[in-house]
Amino acid sequence: MREAYAAAPADTVILHTLELWHPSFRNEAGQPAPIRVVRDHADLTATLEAGAPRDAGMAVAFVALAFDLDLPPVETAAISQDKIEIIYRPYLSTDLAGPHMDPPITLTLTEVEADTLRVTGRARMLDAGNKSFPSLTYTAQRFPGLAR
Repeated sequence: MREAYAAAPADTVILHTLELWHPSFRNEAGQPAPIRVVRDHADLTATLEAGAPRDAGMAVAFVALAFDLDLPPVETAAISQDKIEIIYRPYLSTDLAGPHMDPPITLTLTEVEADTLRVTGRARMLDAGNKSFPSLTYTAQRFPGLAR
C-alpha cells in the first residue's frame, strides 16, 4: 500500500470504500442489500471486481460517509447469530473501472458497541475460533468403516 501511495501521481486520490453485508440489511424496496460507503465528501459510482460476492462486475453506488449515510436499523443485525461481513476496496480517483486490490480484503465484524453518538467495532481477517478442526466431518455416511 505504501508503494502505491508513493507511486501515485500527486493529483490522484485513493478512495477507500467499505461494503458491509448482513442478511438483515435491506434496501428501500425491502430486498437484501449491502451497505456501501466511501470515505469522501461526495458519493461515488465505481465498478466492482468480477469475483465480488454481490453485484460482480457491475457499477455500484458508494455513499459518502461524512455526509449522507443512511444506516439500516441495527437491532435485527445485533440479535442475529449471523456475522457482519466487511469488504475493503481501494479505488483510484482516476480509474473507477475496478478496485486496485483484487481480491479485496474481506473481514468479519466483531465486538460491536453502540451508543447514541457512535458505533465502534473490531474487524478480523480470519475467524479461526469458529473454524472446525479438522475441517473434515467424520460421518458414517462419508466413512462407512465408522459404522458398526
